[in-house]
Amino acid sequence: MKKHLQRFRIFFTSAALIEILLIAVFGVFYYLNLFDIQSYIDVPLIFIILASIIIIDLVFTFTASIIFSKLRRNSDLKAADLIGGDIQEAYNFGMIGLVIVDENNRVVWVNDLFKDRQIDIIDEDIYSWQPRLQEFSSLSVDGVIKLEINSHNYDVKYLPDAGLYIFRDRTEYETNFSLLKAQAIVIGIIMIDNYSDVSGTADDSNDVISKVRNAIFEYAKKYNVLLKRYRNDAYFVVCQYQSLQAMEEDKFSLLETVHKIGEKQDNPPTLSIGFAHNFADVVKLSEMAENSIDIAMSRGGDQVVVSKYGEDLKFYGGKFDAQENRNKVKVRILADSVVSLIKSSSNVFITGHNMMDMDALGSCLGLKAICDYCKKDSFVIYDPKSVESKTRGAILTTFSREDADKIFISPNNALSKVEPNTLLILSDVHNSAHIPCIEVAKKCAKIMIIDHHRRNAAKDTVIDSPVFTYIEPSAASACELVAELIKYSSTNPRIQLPQSYATIMLSGIFLDTGFFKVKGVGMRAFEASMILKEYGADNAVADDFLKDEYEEYDLITKIVSTIKTPFYGIRYCVADENEIVDKATIAKAANRCLELKGVNAAFAIGRISSDTVAISARSDSTINVQLIMEKLDNGGGHLIAAGTAMKNVSISVAVDRLLLVLEENLNKARVVKE
Repeated sequence: MKKHLQRFRIFFTSAALIEILLIAVFGVFYYLNLFDIQSYIDVPLIFIILASIIIIDLVFTFTASIIFSKLRRNSDLKAADLIGGDIQEAYNFGMIGLVIVDENNRVVWVNDLFKDRQIDIIDEDIYSWQPRLQEFSSLSVDGVIKLEINSHNYDVKYLPDAGLYIFRDRTEYETNFSLLKAQAIVIGIIMIDNYSDVSGTADDSNDVISKVRNAIFEYAKKYNVLLKRYRNDAYFVVCQYQSLQAMEEDKFSLLETVHKIGEKQDNPPTLSIGFAHNFADVVKLSEMAENSIDIAMSRGGDQVVVSKYGEDLKFYGGKFDAQENRNKVKVRILADSVVSLIKSSSNVFITGHNMMDMDALGSCLGLKAICDYCKKDSFVIYDPKSVESKTRGAILTTFSREDADKIFISPNNALSKVEPNTLLILSDVHNSAHIPCIEVAKKCAKIMIIDHHRRNAAKDTVIDSPVFTYIEPSAASACELVAELIKYSSTNPRIQLPQSYATIMLSGIFLDTGFFKVKGVGMRAFEASMILKEYGADNAVADDFLKDEYEEYDLITKIVSTIKTPFYGIRYCVADENEIVDKATIAKAANRCLELKGVNAAFAIGRISSDTVAISARSDSTINVQLIMEKLDNGGGHLIAAGTAMKNVSISVAVDRLLLVLEENLNKARVVKE
């Protein structure tokens, strides 16, 4: 049709120009009487000629209109053949628009939907009208493009063989979906982390607790949140998703409000908050909210965890180090629970993390002492290939072959001795990706977790349904936690701890606290050391376990010599790509970098095996390195000490990933001191 229209335009324009030219020439000839033309043609004849021309033009125009009406009707009939005849009303009811284009992508026909909406695109280039439609050239046959045209939302599909674009109006659906999404139910829990420490015996009459409660109610009122207090230190929360969105945009300023309330207190209050959404079943949402609050608490509290069904967790806050909990009653209850679980088990296996260090070994031995007190058959799972060199040396120099056989067991032998009621205790680790005997963990029906690292965000590495979890990020080491469990257990007589165990545990505390030089080390670490001294721990021997060989000292110096400063206050150093170094050596290199003036965070990178590159991160407490490490492969740890291990990458690739994460997250990880 377009070709016929163009031909008609050309012909009509040409004919009109010829007529005008002939009339003009005739007028000149007649006026000047050239060739004595006036004697041949008089005025009546001129009128007859002009009338004839007008009649011919009218006939031509009428004929052309009939021809084009016929062509248009034929085009409509072809479209009807394509989409089905006599169903225009159905398309209008379903709000479906149809556009047919020619081989040059010009619109030759549209159905009534676009006409009714005053969208006149006949004879226009469809790509000029909607440039995004060019994306169909790179989409599959079933591809759909979403467009917004004059405040209407459309799903567009293209049938290239027919030159047909199908527009389906989804405005009402999108509006209803947005409305339902905004009004979707969100369930949450708000908990005062250290309620007993802050309130003491005053409970609600405590001024600080009253201010915290008022802050919570005011925040809930501001964002249309329903609160129901179900415990002295906890609230059940129900709200709509639009309220949660507003709180997320606000970055949950309630945390900062509570910080300001307690900024002059010896025990400043903090909140842990867990939210769950994007699921229709409220029972499931409640379970997700409980899991979120557990994760928030196990990561040290003072943060918000938002759980969206089917997606990764989101974290807000958590920039402050965990407040030290000095509640001995809570420790006594936990210790009695540990003893009860051990006594109710047929046998017990204890394990630390991969590349076991002195803290992991010491805490495992402390738990072994508790098992011995309970008179349960127990072993520490030990693989000489999966421990640090200093740890291996401490075992060889401390225990005779006969004693070692009574204490340690290989992973394969442990696997063969697992019974239906066997208890596996994970010490200094809670992440399944870091367990050296994962097959034993899968086979054991009961798992206990005792750890001081903040809980990792990765769902695929979380231990399913442990029977007991004691994750306390405010503790400097796992040995500190186990020493408290031994000391404050209500068992009578008290649990006995061999001197050799106590010495190794003290060495573990020395390691994780940097001999009490690391910022953030609290009174609990010193108290735990005093407990171990009561059991005969030897300072000199504990220190000797951690001393470096000359070769290691030289290697650390070599690694530190590569130091670079990618951002202000940030340093990193790397080991040689072709050299395999001990994980502890990398950690010491990071500690050495942190000792330099002007360094807020230090990262050391090195290859710890043929296929694994490790990153050790240390901070002066002004940067939360745990948040940085969590952005890398299953990383985690503490605000001031964290790390990760990457499989099948080169050191240069690991450095690039670290720098990218720092660039994107450094500002988020900075800790604002109040």
